[in-house]
Amino acid sequence: MRTLIERSRSAGTAYQVAKVFSDQSDAAGLKLAEDLGVPAQILSASRSVDRAAYDRNLATAIQACSPALIVMAGFMRILSAEFVDAFAGRILNIHPSLLPKYPGLRTHRRVLEAREPEHGATVHFVTEQLDGGPSIIQGRVAVKTNDDEASLAARVQAQEHRIYPLAVQWFCEGRLRYADGQAWLDGQVLTEPVQFDAPSAGAP
Repeated sequence: MRTLIERSRSAGTAYQVAKVFSDQSDAAGLKLAEDLGVPAQILSASRSVDRAAYDRNLATAIQACSPALIVMAGFMRILSAEFVDAFAGRILNIHPSLLPKYPGLRTHRRVLEAREPEHGATVHFVTEQLDGGPSIIQGRVAVKTNDDEASLAARVQAQEHRIYPLAVQWFCEGRLRYADGQAWLDGQVLTEPVQFDAPSAGAP
């Protein structure tokens, strides 16, 4: 989130962060947003409010900002189909794996246990399928023999900070869109996500 806000203030950036939402009152991002001068709002989830009702409240609060794009950054709730439909093609998420490998949680641990030679992060459009929307861009890192979860996560996070603002920039420049269940970049269907630091190719 910090990277997205800071990049939004660079010359030539096509987007600005209108507001930050969190379902956790103690989320570090709330104070960070305040320190960076971005409005923030807590929408706490209680046991008395079901998922559908929560998502309706969240959608209403977001619609008040009239956003072109919703960017998920550490928001761990699974969104309902109704919420995703309301903002179809306008929600991005970043996942710490090279999707479709390792959807879900504890990706760094699972990659190490499987002795994968590489790992990374994927920016994708959000659909009803968890971590299953069309991928846009991936940042890759080699897995080192002495890696543990912390060291691997740190290198993946560095790639996240690189690729997420780029995907947001593409969308807000009108280069990236979602249509017919696919991601499109510069008028072409992305049959494979754009690759950064892939072993067989340099950055595009």
